[in-house]
Amino acid sequence: MNLIGSRKVSKVALVMALSESREEERALKADFAKTGISTAAVDCGGEFSASVSKIIERAVVAAKREGVIRETFAEEGAVAGAVHEALTQVTGKAIGLNIGGKIGIAREGENLAVALFLGVGLLHLDEVAVGLGHRVIGTC
Repeated sequence: MNLIGSRKVSKVALVMALSESREEERALKADFAKTGISTAAVDCGGEFSASVSKIIERAVVAAKREGVIRETFAEEGAVAGAVHEALTQVTGKAIGLNIGGKIGIAREGENLAVALFLGVGLLHLDEVAVGLGHRVIGTC
């Protein structure tokens, strides 16, 4: 299947969120860069309700640090909006519980996707949650 546009970057963001180590992240980042896709990944965790703003902040900082976005209001807002959308998809499962996992970010041209892959639970009773958000960033 030849994916294009929003579906393609969404898949890449999910792959980045599923990576299991920094070494794997680096290898994936290099592979995707060869195809013109910018990526970033960052760990996240804590009590869900208290962590929402930190998750958004970590994603924006990682996207800027890795060159996925420029330091502009529109591009930072696109990442924040996509993360917020992904978070709304896992809120029902995560509210009041602890989470731990990874944020994957991918961009190709004007398409930006953010994926969350989280373990949700209390003690050793974990569930899994996945959220995905997409935004379009106009190119100049």
